[in-house]
Amino acid sequence: MSVFDCGSDMRKFHADEVTLSNDERTEMRERRDTGRRRLEIGLDEDKHGQPKMVCTQGSYAMHTMVQDPDLDYDIDDGVYFDEATLVDQHGFALTPLEAKERVCTALSRDKRFANPAEVFPKCVRQAYHQGYHIDMPVYRIRKEDDGWGGTREVFELAGDGSWDPSDARATTRWFKQQVADRNGESEGYGDQMRRIVRLTKSYARSRSDWKDETTSGIAITKLVSDHFVGCDGRDDEALLETWKAIKAQLDWSTEVAHPVNASKLAEAGNAKVRFFRDKLGWALQQLAVLEDDCTRSEAREAWDEVYASSYFQALPEPVQKAEASRGFFIAAEARSDVRNDGNGRFG
Repeated sequence: MSVFDCGSDMRKFHADEVTLSNDERTEMRERRDTGRRRLEIGLDEDKHGQPKMVCTQGSYAMHTMVQDPDLDYDIDDGVYFDEATLVDQHGFALTPLEAKERVCTALSRDKRFANPAEVFPKCVRQAYHQGYHIDMPVYRIRKEDDGWGGTREVFELAGDGSWDPSDARATTRWFKQQVADRNGESEGYGDQMRRIVRLTKSYARSRSDWKDETTSGIAITKLVSDHFVGCDGRDDEALLETWKAIKAQLDWSTEVAHPVNASKLAEAGNAKVRFFRDKLGWALQQLAVLEDDCTRSEAREAWDEVYASSYFQALPEPVQKAEASRGFFIAAEARSDVRNDGNGRFG
């Protein structure tokens, strides 16, 4: 069954309303770099060891961040310390809370910020008055026997009371490989999948009262990756078919597996995944008109309804349709001239 073609409309919508502009990404990168310098200076002042590495992770690293009208942007910047660095003055290992408090204290030494850094269960957060915030998850790097006479590095996150095996860099590598694999299967499909992730995340947060109710960005990313349906030159159709596939899966089970380890992003019955599934079902009902014999106006109205926008209906008519209309009227005028007897009368 054919789907009314709003492909060019959807690409415009994605560029204008969904993906971040170069200026926005530059501003976020500058804030991230400022946070790193503050941490470095603060740790030096406190005479503590520096992290082995600091790595951007999450949606910023995967290039799947989306615009937010409230500027509620979450930039993840993981801070990785060697285990030997995370000790107190007596040489005792820091607890997860103590490790986060050390980072928080170092960041807070810069008194120019109105909002001091805060310790959260899985990160240290620095909020900016514009709405941005930078989350700094704290990791320790341990060495353990690899079973072959050597050692391997193990990465553990300072969680809520425990050091939890975790390495967000692996999730970023997973997604980038997914994009590369899709591009290898069919040119451009990986890039399209990334756009479908953004468009889906944008929909999931398209109403302010949905933001705290719906599932996480990484869960959406995993679901899109697992059920992506590519369509040459048609992001609108790829989005619709991918949503259908995700909805069918979530009707069967709302469990979402983690992409790189044995844990779960969401357990079966998870309320936030159910909320996302139900809203996806509602959107598919609104978009059913696309598979009927609808007009462009009706199709655009449906997409606006889904995204709670007025963007699509404000778009001009496609060039080819406008050209066809002009051609019709030119031909009609020519026929009129032939029939006109020169005195304003038509035969």
